[in-house]
Amino acid sequence: MPRDIPTFALELAAIARGALRVAGIDEVGRGPLAGPVTAAAVRLDPDCIPQGLCDSKQLGRAERERLHDEIVACADVCIAHASVAEIDEINILNAAHLAMTRALEGLAHAADHALIDGNRLPPGLRCGAEAIVKGDCKSLSISAASIVAKVCRDRLMVDLAQQFPGYGWDTNAGYGTRAHLDGLKRHGVTPHHRRSFAPVHKILYQADYITS
Repeated sequence: MPRDIPTFALELAAIARGALRVAGIDEVGRGPLAGPVTAAAVRLDPDCIPQGLCDSKQLGRAERERLHDEIVACADVCIAHASVAEIDEINILNAAHLAMTRALEGLAHAADHALIDGNRLPPGLRCGAEAIVKGDCKSLSISAASIVAKVCRDRLMVDLAQQFPGYGWDTNAGYGTRAHLDGLKRHGVTPHHRRSFAPVHKILYQADYITS
């Protein structure tokens, strides 16, 4: 299947309008039953853009890992999370926006324009911004952010899998695969599960019903 090839056109258009530092932002982890939602902000150096950037979902693991390391080596990068507790408290969309805002604000040099994947902007941004539908297929900066966020979150879930075996987080990244759902039934809910998500809530409800 051919890849969608992003370009630097959106970044150059923002620069032509007067922006000095343009960052791309993307998040990963809205759908899983466990783990945080993770966002990355990336401000690429136009003279040092890694070859092969595209939507992280179109890349194999080894290629994502290689590109992640190249991006971190030559770009201004910040990774941020919204916790499971925050997801349960403010809902997953607001938590994703919170992670995006934290990533943007954590860059070493503040961006004055942000290209954000999706159709909504996080509220209260401190710089100009535009929402780009399927931005990880259109903007090199957003593509880079999608790769960094994906690799970072996958690594985090592998670490958590060592602490909480039996859910398959090292391979499913917390998504609701059959192995994960079977693990929930066998081992119950961990502190890293999103209690507001239906499959987890159902397990908790059944446990409360049985013990009441």
